[in-house]
Amino acid sequence: MSIVRKVGEDEISKAIINEALKELENLVDVDAVVVGSGPSGLTCSYYLAKYGLKTVLIERRLSFGGGIGGGGMLLPSIVIESPAAELIHDEFLVNVKKIRDGLYVMNPAEFIAKLASKAIDAGVKVLLGVSVEDVIFRSNPLRIAGVVINWSAVHISQLWVDPLFIKAKAVIDATGHDAEIVNIVSKKIPDFKLTLKGEKSACSIEAEDLIISYSGKVVEGLYVTGMATAKVYGLPRMGPIFGGMVLSGKKTAEEVYRDLSKELNR
Repeated sequence: MSIVRKVGEDEISKAIINEALKELENLVDVDAVVVGSGPSGLTCSYYLAKYGLKTVLIERRLSFGGGIGGGGMLLPSIVIESPAAELIHDEFLVNVKKIRDGLYVMNPAEFIAKLASKAIDAGVKVLLGVSVEDVIFRSNPLRIAGVVINWSAVHISQLWVDPLFIKAKAVIDATGHDAEIVNIVSKKIPDFKLTLKGEKSACSIEAEDLIISYSGKVVEGLYVTGMATAKVYGLPRMGPIFGGMVLSGKKTAEEVYRDLSKELNR
């Protein structure tokens, strides 16, 4: 029988503090920040890292998934359609079950786990339990240049604690129905002249294509993906069908990569 090697309490604390601070220091200046780890955020961050961009994914909760985990009204199944179903199966190795041509179902827990695993394996750095409370901007030229972060526990406790900063060449709002980052910019930086039109009621047949079409750059340095796109542009919601979310994340990542490639001469 193996004997567990003894580790002192001081060693535990030192290991955590030293390594965590090294990790955090490495994340204060990145290529891309994705805010929100739902389906579009996970997909977008995966492709950004796959394209070679230094990417950090920020999630205010202590777990991945956003709206995936609840399935459809807490039933453990969600829908995905072609061509996203084939992408999810081939790229992310998620098992999908065919209902009819072009229509599939999958298990939400497996979907979350495999999206997150692929993103991390691609090089995405993840900060859980962290909230974005503001953005960094520059005036000349006018652009978004990063995010202002704090521990989610600080917000929940309603304590006043000054935040820290992450500089980024691109900030991607993947916060879902509230479009929290675009909303901050709209309210606090009027020079951008941003107005959020608000999400419409459900129309799944139209919503999937519209979400993909409108995903991408909102203003210089700021991009939107997934359901945040609906909030910004007045698009309908679609419920527990996730093809648009996946393809939206991929499309936004491709646009960010094209823009940064020009900037970085890649």
